[in-house]
Amino acid sequence: MCCVEDLAQKDVINTMDGRRLGFVGDVEIDVCDGKVVSLIIYGRAKLCGLLGREDDLVVPWGSIQKIGDDTILVNCAPACRTKPKKKGLFSFLDKEREE
Repeated sequence: MCCVEDLAQKDVINTMDGRRLGFVGDVEIDVCDGKVVSLIIYGRAKLCGLLGREDDLVVPWGSIQKIGDDTILVNCAPACRTKPKKKGLFSFLDKEREE
C-alpha cells in the first residue's frame, strides 16, 4: 500500500533512456472508477518561477514498471503527453517574442 504523499517523495526514472524525470507532483484519478489514471510530474521552474516553468509531464499509470522504496521506474515513450506551461510573472514577454 502507498499514499499519494509517499509517491511525491520518490524520484521518477525513465527506463527508456535512464533520464530522471523529477518527483510526482500530483495524480489524476478517475472518480467514477476510483482508480489512479496517471502521475503528473511538474515542470522545472525557470528563474525561481518568475519565468514560469517547463511543461508538466503526464505519465499514464500503465507505463509504471516498478514502484520501489526511493524510485518509480516508468517506461515513458516520447508520446507521453504534457500539460500546458504555467504562466510566469513575465509571461507577457513571450507574446512579444512570438510576433
